[in-house]
Amino acid sequence: MTGPELDPPTLSDRIDRLFQVVRRPSGEPYSHEEVARACREASGETFSATYLWQLRTGRRDNPTKRHLEALAQFFQVPPSYFFDDEQSDRITEELALLGAMRNAGVREVALRAVTLSPEGLGTISDMIEAIARREARSQRSW
Repeated sequence: MTGPELDPPTLSDRIDRLFQVVRRPSGEPYSHEEVARACREASGETFSATYLWQLRTGRRDNPTKRHLEALAQFFQVPPSYFFDDEQSDRITEELALLGAMRNAGVREVALRAVTLSPEGLGTISDMIEAIARREARSQRSW
């Protein structure tokens, strides 16, 4: 089976994911200008908001090593996030978890689950999986 869902993420996908998940403490996203400015300061190289937008949208896809290192530093991920599919997948999962934990309802469930036994956690996991399947089926029927 082939398809876009099986293709490894592109550089632009990885950069976009960082913008989607890594946020200011207030929950607001960082602007291209804000990130570009920090990257200019970190790398000492030219790094404009337009260039960053081009990288994020795939219109440019060949940044310098120093640019990627500056982006990694800003978003607090290892530079290998941009190159190593296995490490990128692991970090993307961690970023997704961080993003989910911003949701007060998810955070409340997670905090309550901390005290459960392994069996209780298994039951909760099974329930979440069943609800997710049901909701996916109902969305497909729309």
